[in-house]
Amino acid sequence: MNAKEILAQLVAIPSVVGTSNGAIVDFIRGWLGERNVSSTIIAGPEGDRFNLFATIGDASVAGGYVLSGHTDVVPAQEATWTSDPFALKQDGERLIGRGAVDMKGFVSCMLAAVPAFLEKRLDRPLHLAFSYDEEAGCRGMPHLIERLPSLCAPPAGCIVGEPTNMRAVLRHKGKMAARLSMTGRSGHSSRPELGLNAIHGMADIIACIRDEAARHTREGPFNPIFEPPCSTLQAGVISGGSAVNVIPAHCALDMEIRAIPGVDPMSLFGPVERAARRLGAEGGYQVETTILSSYPGLDLRNDDPLVALAESISGKPNAGAVSFGTEAGLYQKAGIPAVVCGPGDIARAHRANEFILESELAECQAVLERLAERLC
Repeated sequence: MNAKEILAQLVAIPSVVGTSNGAIVDFIRGWLGERNVSSTIIAGPEGDRFNLFATIGDASVAGGYVLSGHTDVVPAQEATWTSDPFALKQDGERLIGRGAVDMKGFVSCMLAAVPAFLEKRLDRPLHLAFSYDEEAGCRGMPHLIERLPSLCAPPAGCIVGEPTNMRAVLRHKGKMAARLSMTGRSGHSSRPELGLNAIHGMADIIACIRDEAARHTREGPFNPIFEPPCSTLQAGVISGGSAVNVIPAHCALDMEIRAIPGVDPMSLFGPVERAARRLGAEGGYQVETTILSSYPGLDLRNDDPLVALAESISGKPNAGAVSFGTEAGLYQKAGIPAVVCGPGDIARAHRANEFILESELAECQAVLERLAERLC
C-alpha cells in the first residue's frame, strides 16, 4: 500500500481522543510485523489506550532520530461535513477525512516509507513513535518517554509530524488544563441565606482567571515571536445548577493556560489555586482541583544541528514559532532536541471536510526517505 491507501485504512478507524485506540495500534503493529519490524506496546493507565514504539536499525546505537505521530483525532461532530468523516474521500487532489491532516497523514507517510527504510544500511537507527490522546493535552506521550531509555540509545533528535507545510517549527507555547469543582449548599432561592450558591463562588474563580489574563496582557513577560506575545488564561467550560429557583449546590469549571517558553504553565495556575483555597477556608465551599493535562513549551535554538538537518531534508527554511502546542516540548524536556515538521496546513484541522493533498503526502514521504539517507 502507498501512503494514500494507508491513510484510507487509518481514517476508517475512528480513534477519537479519549476512547480506545486499540484498533489503530493493532493495524500499525500488524503493518510493521508483516515487514519484520518488531514493536513495543506501552500501555497507558486508562487500560484501553496504548503507545507503540519501533526501531529500524540497531536500537543500541546512539544518535538516531525519532519520527513521532499521534493516533487520536478530534470528534467529527460538525454538521457541515459533506461526506462520512471516517471514510476517506478523494476530491481532485484533496483527500478528505477526519485526521487526514491532523495527523494521520504523517503517520501514513511514516508507514509508507518503512520499505525504503529497510532497504538502506542505516548506520544510525530510525525510531517510530505512535502516541495516544495528544488531542487531550498530550496524555499518552509521557508514558512513552518514560520508557524510552529502555527502548533505545539516546536519539540525536525528534521530528513531530504535526501539519506545518513541511517547514520546521522550533518554538511553541506550553499548556495546562484544569477542572475546578465547587460544592456549596442547596436550598430554595427564596431563602438564599440558608444555602451556599456554588455558581456565585465560582464567579470569584472566573474573576481571578480574567484578572490574571489581563495582567499578563499588560505586564508580560513577552515574547514577540508569538501571537499573542504573552501567556494566556481562559475559562472555557462551566456547568452548574438545576433550576432557576434552586440554589445551585455544585458548579464545575474547565480552564486552560498557555505559557510562552521559559514559563511553567503550572506556575501561572498558582493565583487561581490560591483563590480556590480561600473560598474553601473563608467561604465555606468545598473545592476540588483536577489537573487534566500539562505539557511544556518548545524552545529550540536556531543553531541546533537538528534545525539545519530539517531545513536540508525539507528544502525549506524553518517557520520559527506557532501558536498551537505539540508533543515536541515533552521530547525536549526529556533531553531530545525536537522540531515540529509535517505535511499539510494546521488551518484545515479540527474542522469539517478536513483534508490533505496527495502531493503533500508525496512530499512528506520523500523528506522522510532523505532523512534515512543521512543515516547511512
